[in-house]
Amino acid sequence: MRLNPFRRRAFPGDARHWPGLFTATAIFFAYVYLPILILIALSFNENRTVTVWTAFSLDWYRMAFANRDIVGAATNSLIIASVASVSSTTLATLAALRMASNDRFLGKTGINAVFALPITVPEIVPAVATLMFFASLGFTFGLGTVIIGHIVFCIPFAYLPIRARLEGMDPKMGEAAADLYANPVQAFWRVTLPQLIPGILSGLVLAFIISLDDFVTTFFLGGAGSTTLPIYIFGLVRTGVTPEVNAISSLMLLLSLSLVSLSLFLGRDQNRKNGPG
Repeated sequence: MRLNPFRRRAFPGDARHWPGLFTATAIFFAYVYLPILILIALSFNENRTVTVWTAFSLDWYRMAFANRDIVGAATNSLIIASVASVSSTTLATLAALRMASNDRFLGKTGINAVFALPITVPEIVPAVATLMFFASLGFTFGLGTVIIGHIVFCIPFAYLPIRARLEGMDPKMGEAAADLYANPVQAFWRVTLPQLIPGILSGLVLAFIISLDDFVTTFFLGGAGSTTLPIYIFGLVRTGVTPEVNAISSLMLLLSLSLVSLSLFLGRDQNRKNGPG
């Protein structure tokens, strides 16, 4: 039998041919995503008993939108996420521009590592540290302390895509602007910023998602009148899971997936523009 020289050969170390890998992968994805699909399906259950399906209904979604406490918690979540994402993205943009400059200064590598540190450290550590800091200064815990905590926590998530976008930009564009007699301010507004906008928008969306879904920081730094949707859902779950909880969770999941898709679209569009041609 003649062998096809163009046939791709499987190497001994090729993980795709390990026995049982497909089964293990299928079990993993089922364990992660099957409960989410069940939650979404049960949010349309007419019966108040979660485990007993009777008929399809949208009543729980109507009740969620008519519930003043849920609307108030959702309003707080949107306010906190909006202010925190815009503020953290602005600070992250300024930091990324400074760190991406050609200037070499002491501690530049260490500062880059510090920006990524909050992502690797368990969230409860900065949350407790911020709680102690505010308590020592005599702050009144509420919406303001939650927003400050979210801004600090969201900066690294906004910083990374902006810094990645800056590193992918052609430095010759700035040199060309200088050759055309543009001063640094004109070069930034007309050359750097238009190319940086996809990275800024991607960082903004990521920061908004992180702030919207955050529980730990809000739980430690919140006070009267600062209840967000994750905190409200946690309070409902403590008394028992109901289809109303499933409906709220499904809406939050839909919003998060939409924002993540938007962030991925912005990142893919940015990479396509950076590609050849």
